[in-house]
Parts: sequence; structure tokens; C-alpha cells
Amino acid sequence: MLLLDSHTALWLLDDNPRLGPDARHAISLATRVHVSAATVWELTIKTMLGRLSVPVDLPARLTEQGLTLLSITAEDAEAIRDYPELNRHDPFDRLLVAQAARARMRLLTADDVLLNLQRDFILDARK
Repeated sequence: MLLLDSHTALWLLDDNPRLGPDARHAISLATRVHVSAATVWELTIKTMLGRLSVPVDLPARLTEQGLTLLSITAEDAEAIRDYPELNRHDPFDRLLVAQAARARMRLLTADDVLLNLQRDFILDARK
């Protein structure tokens, strides 16, 4: 199972060439590919601030692409404690790492901070 970071989900929706061949292969082989509610929240905020443009019906677009929406639990939120090295990093990314770890998913991201954690479940979406 996979969990897509925000930009990775957008790259998949747009068929962006920045999404690497290994990442595309992992997506095609995954039994389920998830997008967190945290990602929808983050992208909605960025759209409201004028930093990004995403469809108003983003959750529907994601599910139409065969992606599974992942809810946020209190346990997910509390699990960010397991990653104190991310205390000053983006809160959405901290939650995605915690969710992926708790659910035993691989996280596809291009975020160098997350990739530099060198956790085996965090994969480079650019490769």
C-alpha cells in the first residue's frame, strides 16, 4: 500500500513527468494507493491563499483516479511524536509520515527533508 504526498498526488492527476518511472511502477503495482485527508486540507488551504489551483471537487477527482482517501485519526495525530526530528517541518508532512508508519504504508514524496530521514518506507517520487 502507498500513501501519496501532496505534490505526488498532483503529479499523478496531471500525469506530470516529474513523477518518476519507479514511482509510477510502484503505484501501478500497489494494492491500494491512498491520499490523506491532510493532503486535501493542505491543498485546499494553498488554493484559498492563491498559491495553487486545484479542482473544487478534489476528493472526487482523486477517487475517480482510483485513489483511496485516508481519514485522520487521533492516533495518527499523536504518532507525530515518533518523529521529533520533524518538529520544525511542515505539519502536514509530519502527519503523513506518522500515518504511513502506523498503517505500514510506503510514502511517496519528493520532499528532501522526509527523504533524508532515511526511513525504508519513505520513497523518492522523482525516481
